Amino acid sequence: MSLMTGAEKHGPAATSTLDALWVLYDRVLRVTPATADAADRDRFLLSKGHGPMAYYATLAAKGFFPVDWLPGFGSYDSPLGHHPDRVLVPGVEIGSGSLGHGLPLAVGTALGLRAQGLADPAVWVLIGDAELDEGSNHEAIAYAGPAGLDRLHTLVIDNSSATHGWPGGIASRFTAAGWTATTVDGRDHDALYAAYTAEHPGRPHAVVARVEAKG
Repeated sequence: MSLMTGAEKHGPAATSTLDALWVLYDRVLRVTPATADAADRDRFLLSKGHGPMAYYATLAAKGFFPVDWLPGFGSYDSPLGHHPDRVLVPGVEIGSGSLGHGLPLAVGTALGLRAQGLADPAVWVLIGDAELDEGSNHEAIAYAGPAGLDRLHTLVIDNSSATHGWPGGIASRFTAAGWTATTVDGRDHDALYAAYTAEHPGRPHAVVARVEAKG
């Protein structure tokens, strides 16, 4: 990440995701540069696309594109923009960054895979806790539980930047809609891995990764 420099106001948005992203790509996701277009690959959608530096660093470390792209981050002729672009960056599934878009897209992706009879691919989406201020996410949460989208997983990075809190914590919002959900230390790699791989038959799954407060 230190290779990506400049006046980037969304630095905390990226650093808050680094450990969660690394564990996901290093130990859980079934996708590699060689299988990035395979129909049976796992899908990862970064909804929190306004802070993509940790995402770019992880993709580069895993060989999706050359590490020497990183110092050009945000420059005029670089494919690595301040929001990820699926057309320009290998391994990126969606263009993102507008709050509240990623989780509905993940629901649609899970539904599309189900309609094609592809039962193996997992769909993961990373959102920030502030994205739960957006009504589109709550519609997606409310739909996915009753629909039994058990290949759908939502990773919520909680850095205490949401305007509205939830009685019982963020996880309670998901369980009330029929999801399974757990809250873990977002810097503890073993705890993240255990939460990512917990069984959740018949239900979508949410992992709330708590990190240090923004600012």
